[in-house]
Amino acid sequence: MKQKPGTYALLPLFMALQLAWSVLFPIPLAAQESGSAPDSTNGQSAANVSKSDTKESAADQSAQDAEGEAEQDAEIEDRFGDKKRPAPDHAYAEYQKGNYLSAFAVALPLAEAGDAAAQTLIAELYEKGLGIARDREQSAVWYGIAAEAGNREAQFAYALKLMKGDHVEQDYDRGIAMMQKAADAGHPVAMYNYASHLIDRRPTSAGYRKALPYFEKAAEHRLADAFYSLSQIYKAGLADGIQRPEKGQEWLERAARSGVDTAQIELALDLLQGTNGKKDEKAAFKWFRAAAMQGNVIARNRLAYMYWKGLGTEQSSVQAAMWHILARRGGRLDPELDRFMELLDKDTRRQAIALAERWPTGRS
Repeated sequence: MKQKPGTYALLPLFMALQLAWSVLFPIPLAAQESGSAPDSTNGQSAANVSKSDTKESAADQSAQDAEGEAEQDAEIEDRFGDKKRPAPDHAYAEYQKGNYLSAFAVALPLAEAGDAAAQTLIAELYEKGLGIARDREQSAVWYGIAAEAGNREAQFAYALKLMKGDHVEQDYDRGIAMMQKAADAGHPVAMYNYASHLIDRRPTSAGYRKALPYFEKAAEHRLADAFYSLSQIYKAGLADGIQRPEKGQEWLERAARSGVDTAQIELALDLLQGTNGKKDEKAAFKWFRAAAMQGNVIARNRLAYMYWKGLGTEQSSVQAAMWHILARRGGRLDPELDRFMELLDKDTRRQAIALAERWPTGRS
């Protein structure tokens, strides 16, 4: 089966997760880097998960501002190529300020003269209709020209278009070849997608060995989904048959801290069961809640059980019912929780429904 372009191909072990959960709650299951462990406070919003109240000195703030500007410059360079040359710098400055029509006017003659970075900028302006009428056919043309000229952002964008047939003639194999060029040129998401393709094409240890360096390079660029893929590879020994649970756990925790909901669920299950000798129901509750706050319906379903059973948190039928309602709205059916809801008194059900209706602002 071909990898769906433009999306990360995670390597979740859902069968293992569901089996592990069934040991704890024997009910039917439907088929379904930065930061720290989330706070377990029931009324805390997802936005508050990794906030720090520490005040920084003026010098620290200045250093952060400088770092932020450097990261912004790096992002522009990653997307359009070398921004340090005098000629295209004006175009980038106009783009950053939101003066898209001016950016287009400055970049167009440079693009027509063969400047790959300017060509990529023109393609993006056409693609998104920024300052000019949206024209995705023109966007595809300019992305193609810039990709052939070696711009890695254009190569990635054009690869996706070729794979999907997005305003170009669909050519999946050529798209994959272009994706590899972008990956080899250092595009983080291209590295991840190309690695996923290698595994999809050859789901054997040989395929994983070939994909592993691309996942590792993507992880060096702090691509969170690469953290999770590495955790699965090392835990199961998919590349060489040698399981490395400690190394896999490190990557899993890093993925969870970076907001990968699948990793948060898996880590929560590990903590709930005491995998690796560490059982912590409160921490498990925190990670389930973090994933639930992102909208993951499996996590919302699990969180309903945690509240119902009082695992890692104070028992709350209202919260259990609310999370079950939210999970059910997302398509996660659960007859056991339906029966739990039916046995609740009218006032408790009414409170739960009211909180669910006010979501995401509804709180206990």
